[in-house]
Amino acid sequence: MIQDEFKFYKPCKLLQPYVRYYWVFKSNQLLNTLTFPIGCTQIIFHKRTPLYIPELNTTQNRFTISGQVNFSSHLYAEENIEMIVVVFQPHAMSTFLNVPTSLFYNQEVSGYDIESKNLNELAARIFDCEDNSRCINHIEEWLLSQITDTLSDATYKTKRITAAIKQIYIAPATPVTELSSIACLSKKQFERLFNSLVGINPKEYTRIVRFQKALEQMQHQSGEINQAQIAYASGYADQSHFIREFKKFSGYTPTSLLKVSNPYSDLFTSPV
Repeated sequence: MIQDEFKFYKPCKLLQPYVRYYWVFKSNQLLNTLTFPIGCTQIIFHKRTPLYIPELNTTQNRFTISGQVNFSSHLYAEENIEMIVVVFQPHAMSTFLNVPTSLFYNQEVSGYDIESKNLNELAARIFDCEDNSRCINHIEEWLLSQITDTLSDATYKTKRITAAIKQIYIAPATPVTELSSIACLSKKQFERLFNSLVGINPKEYTRIVRFQKALEQMQHQSGEINQAQIAYASGYADQSHFIREFKKFSGYTPTSLLKVSNPYSDLFTSPV
């Protein structure tokens, strides 16, 4: 009998600039968990029961593209869960899907709606394969096959946005005008390209990064947390700003979250 089982996989070296990691989850128990915005997009393959998201009043398709979100959400499934997930680097998913990531903002979209023959063929291979390690190999083969001249043509654009994202990770309070300067683009050009590749506007993305930095700070503190210290380290203007933003993205104040779950930063923690 399957119990809860989580397994992470590291992408091959060529794909690491585009994919953070893959994970597989199996369970035959009731799932009811709270998730937060992580700043990355995902492709999800459900081999068994898809997840229900009450905040969107939707059940994920067995083959789902999950965009950037700016809200916390609950994930429900009654039993018999088996899912494979590709977690992309923030800017990378549109490179493989050939559509702007902004189309998936705050949405769970069926991968079949993309109407991509080779993507549908990948999904068919995944659902026909019982060995999940082999499924990861299928995914890697497909991703590598997409690294073509089209990808090369887009490299200079992604490098501009990657440089800005690195700066956001270091200092989330960096103004958009400074980020656009780092990307060597006008503010309007930068915002348009960022939204297309990352799937959310730069200002809102920095808010998610700040929130994830705060989770990382809390993750590594034991006992009572120092909210003023976390606010400063995460790039918030002050403690009240930190508490207000934290509640916006998690549904809890920092201290009340500690009573219901252990803080964990998906963005600033590498499981592989």
